[in-house]
Amino acid sequence: MEATGKITPSPGDGSRTLARTVDQASTGAHDVIDKISDAAHPVVDRIASGVHLAVDKVAGAAGQATETLGVKGAQFKNAQVRGLEQCRGYVRDNPVKAVGIGVAAGFLLSRLLSWSAR
Repeated sequence: MEATGKITPSPGDGSRTLARTVDQASTGAHDVIDKISDAAHPVVDRIASGVHLAVDKVAGAAGQATETLGVKGAQFKNAQVRGLEQCRGYVRDNPVKAVGIGVAAGFLLSRLLSWSAR
């Protein structure tokens, strides 16, 4: 065997070099991921804050709508009670006229229903 003066790496040296390269690449990737994550946190926080505000606004609007519907429902019920009392008073004060109006309304309603059924 002839000595050429070259140092040939042993098989173990290549695997150590490869392992070091993989470790460096892994560390670099982790650093990049950490930087991206750190940069993304403020953006995500702003988005989350905006979404929370939007949800709060929708909830507030829904609460106001519920209150308004409750008030309007009570007003409608009161108007219905007042109208019913007025009708009762009218019938009590004018019984013959009330019966005549009822008969006329029934006749007109039966005509309308029989005409639309044809």
